[in-house]
Amino acid sequence: MLTLTVPQRLELKGRAHSLKPVVIIGNAGLSPAVLDEIERSLKSHDLLKIRVMNDDREAREAMLQEICEVLKAGPVQHIGKMLVVYRPLDIPIAKAPKRPRGKPLTKKQLAARRQ
Repeated sequence: MLTLTVPQRLELKGRAHSLKPVVIIGNAGLSPAVLDEIERSLKSHDLLKIRVMNDDREAREAMLQEICEVLKAGPVQHIGKMLVVYRPLDIPIAKAPKRPRGKPLTKKQLAARRQ
C-alpha cells in the first residue's frame, strides 16, 4: 500500500473534489471484476473516485483497505459512500506544447506550416 503524507493528501483531496465517480461498487461487493475495472482506471488516471452502494461504514473501510493493498494505491479520502484512491502513473504523460495566444493563423500561414 502506498503511504501518503498529510500535505500530499490535502492536495489530492482538492484535486478529487471536482471528479465524478468512475467506478461504482454495487451490492455484490468488491468482486475480482470490480478490482480489474479499478486497475484499468488507475492505469489512465492517477486519482480515482469510487462510489460504494453499501450502508455499512466498516465494510466500506475494509473495501478501501483491500483496494489499496491489492492495487498498491494510497487511500486519500473516505467520506460518506465515496472513496478516493491515488496511484502515480507509470508513464508520465507529456503535455502538448502551448501555442502562444494571439491572432488565429491565416490560410497562408497554415499552408506554410504543412510544407
